[in-house]
Amino acid sequence: MISTCIIGASGYTGAELIKIIIKHPMFSLDACYVSSGSIDCDKPIGSIHPKLFGQTDLVTIALKQDNLGDMADKFDAIFLATPHEASHDWSQELSGKKAKIFDLSGAFRLQDTHVFEAFYGFKHEHTDILRGAVYGLAEWNADAIKTANFVAVPGCYPTASLLAIKPITEAGFLDPSVRPIINAISGVSGAGRKPSMTTSYYEVSLQAYGVLGHRHTPEIEDYCGTQVIFTPHLGQFKRGILATVTMRIREGVNAADVKQRFQQAYATQPMVRLRDSWPKIDDVANTTFCDIYWKFDEDSRYLIVSSAIDNLLKGAASQAIQCANLVFDQPTETGLL
Repeated sequence: MISTCIIGASGYTGAELIKIIIKHPMFSLDACYVSSGSIDCDKPIGSIHPKLFGQTDLVTIALKQDNLGDMADKFDAIFLATPHEASHDWSQELSGKKAKIFDLSGAFRLQDTHVFEAFYGFKHEHTDILRGAVYGLAEWNADAIKTANFVAVPGCYPTASLLAIKPITEAGFLDPSVRPIINAISGVSGAGRKPSMTTSYYEVSLQAYGVLGHRHTPEIEDYCGTQVIFTPHLGQFKRGILATVTMRIREGVNAADVKQRFQQAYATQPMVRLRDSWPKIDDVANTTFCDIYWKFDEDSRYLIVSSAIDNLLKGAASQAIQCANLVFDQPTETGLL
């Protein structure tokens, strides 16, 4: 069995990782860590995440930062379900040892450190690790992921957006004079488990936020190869993301070309489902799938693509497991279907 641990096991994403790994046929979940000052230290997993009650006997362990190096030599895989700053600060001790690192924060997704500092608010000090980090969009970067020691798992909004856009940009179908416009709505779980007035279910009303400045904009642009206009919205529901992308297609491309391109891109990708109607969050919530549908108007040259994912699974935990499957030479869907 492949020995794994989770750092940041008390959060929503941590819970999803636990749920997947304890049932995974090749992975063994051997430890769950939380920060030393957390109120969730030394608690059974089932008392923190009641849906996991009775499914595991693991008790959370207070993380001691001076033990990070030993942990990286002990486990085969370490999943970081941690804040950006923590992943950044701990990366030096964790890297270059036995463990493969799967970081679910944004600390190692952007290669340009100036852009990183502008959007994340602190200076990147570990450029050597950053240069070696592999972006974990499993459907599009599998070959690089297979040989990676450090995987930067994509954000939830970028996952939904990129899976909709990349078949078009990779084929060269996009009209370069018009930026893709992405409108995406997320459930409140995307803000994490820590209580906040701005994300309280009772306080939330459908609204845009981070307009023309959200930190996921440069991530999407980096990995789709074009500038975009990205507007996230917060909705009054628990989990899921619906992203609707408007793109103008260059002359010479027809509807059959678009259909063929999506089918070629995802024919062998079990986590992407090409639907015959517009996707709904209810169809993907609590699943590992991304559902995609599109419509192309050849007269106006505009293509609308809609994608739906569960932000905690395909947008975080299950995508991290897809990457781990690839690293450890397993089919990408192992333990997920």
